[in-house]
Amino acid sequence: MAVAHGHDDHHHGELHNPMEPTRQEQIVMNRFGLWLFCFSEVFLFMALLAARFYLWRDPVQGALRPELEQGPALIFTCVLLVSSWFMNRAEVASANEDMKTFNQSLAMTFVMGLIFLLGVIFYEWGLGLAHPHILPTDGAFGAVFFAMTGMHAIHVITGLIFVAIVWRNGNLGHYSREDHWGVEACAIYWHYVDLVWIFFYPAIYLIGIGVHIPGH
Repeated sequence: MAVAHGHDDHHHGELHNPMEPTRQEQIVMNRFGLWLFCFSEVFLFMALLAARFYLWRDPVQGALRPELEQGPALIFTCVLLVSSWFMNRAEVASANEDMKTFNQSLAMTFVMGLIFLLGVIFYEWGLGLAHPHILPTDGAFGAVFFAMTGMHAIHVITGLIFVAIVWRNGNLGHYSREDHWGVEACAIYWHYVDLVWIFFYPAIYLIGIGVHIPGH
């Protein structure tokens, strides 16, 4: 009986390994890993901004920028920033187990993110226009513009996929008042992508002297 008891204790120890991190410890590590990822991405976006300010410059006139329509870009920017408010609302709702507000807010986040993305693709990139404002072949202006907006668009697409996954998991009951890390992670990523655009938008559309691109 003593041997059997020891055998049971051995299996019990395997099932409850004290070396395994608790759920809260795992969340702390996950949070640290996500912020480390965001920090590493800063170097990528800083490199794009550095290229913009180095290449879009004239020795005489100083900082330049392509002459692009201001109105649509401002509207798309406002839509993206408002989506962050809905993302925060969804996170708070998940913490309070308010599924109705959670679903509505995530849906609004997704729709607004999609509007921004389609605006960039079909309007800013000229895929839906007969005469696009700028092309990738338009020298330094085209190369930098498409590099910056393209890289940001990739992150928006990733964020939309993230939002869709979180919405599905939430409706499968994976989040609770005590554990809604998935929603928090999605919110951090979404706010980060929005924050990057806050720097990209003035760099592309506002700073410098507007220069007309020949042929457009």
